[in-house]
Amino acid sequence: MLRQPSHKILALSLLAAVFLWGANNAGTKHLVETWPPAWTGGSRFFLAGLLLLAVLRHTTWLGKASSPRPGLELQLWLRGGLSLAIYIVVFNSALRYTAASHVALYLGASPVWALLWEGHSATTWDGFRRYLAAGLALAGVAILFWPSLSHTNANWVGETLGLAASVLWTHYGRQCRILGAQLSGPEVSAHGMWRAGLILLPFGAVELLKTGLVLRLDLVLTQAYCIVAGGVVAFAIWSNALRHWHTSQVLLFNNLIPLSTMAWAWVLLGEKVTPTFWLAMVFVIGGVLLGQANWEKLLPARTVPPE
Repeated sequence: MLRQPSHKILALSLLAAVFLWGANNAGTKHLVETWPPAWTGGSRFFLAGLLLLAVLRHTTWLGKASSPRPGLELQLWLRGGLSLAIYIVVFNSALRYTAASHVALYLGASPVWALLWEGHSATTWDGFRRYLAAGLALAGVAILFWPSLSHTNANWVGETLGLAASVLWTHYGRQCRILGAQLSGPEVSAHGMWRAGLILLPFGAVELLKTGLVLRLDLVLTQAYCIVAGGVVAFAIWSNALRHWHTSQVLLFNNLIPLSTMAWAWVLLGEKVTPTFWLAMVFVIGGVLLGQANWEKLLPARTVPPE
């Protein structure tokens, strides 16, 4: 029997995933500066989905694979493929118009939108905590968004698309949760990815008819990295951690992805860090931590207000 990895190994592996995803976000920004958004996302997801599906079917690294029952096919197309396809086009479009670190920070607020979506009553401690968390995250979003409205040289289109991508990512996560009742997390992602890619490839072909396809070595290698490292390796690390840790523990590492993205974009793309990024990040991460933390375990029972 394989030994369960130590907490230190799991933490280091998740930091590696954050490192890979930060580079993936910076690499995607590099791609969409030349390639159109639907083609970039469609070709990536189609190949990454097929590769992830092959890993599931021919190895046990991500658990055992199963075949979706016939009644689930339509849901995989609509809840998985279509939701993911719409998200990635908006995400890639946002990267064309604003800083990669901004888009990553908007995505970092996604857990808070999920808490609001669940619609808890504000009269209980848990509900009040969730709405307070949402308020902090919204304050961070406002700080990040405000310069695009108050200065003519800032691009509000990119910020708006980044915020929309955050909401769409939350929506996709909710769809994955529904599909997860019948399939494992890796299976939901694999089936959703290749379907999203297939949906987007015709639109990508139309884009290419208008713009043409620039085939440079740096672009091809960047796309290959996003497919393998960002689409398969990082996800495999993430899935492995979820098998040993609580979901809330693993999701806390999401808070580091904006930092990783910012660092990679600065090193690889020369992207400057905006003055509002750090303050906005404090509010967004503060909101996410407040909303996700298990305060019953962190604080003595008598200090937590009753429901």
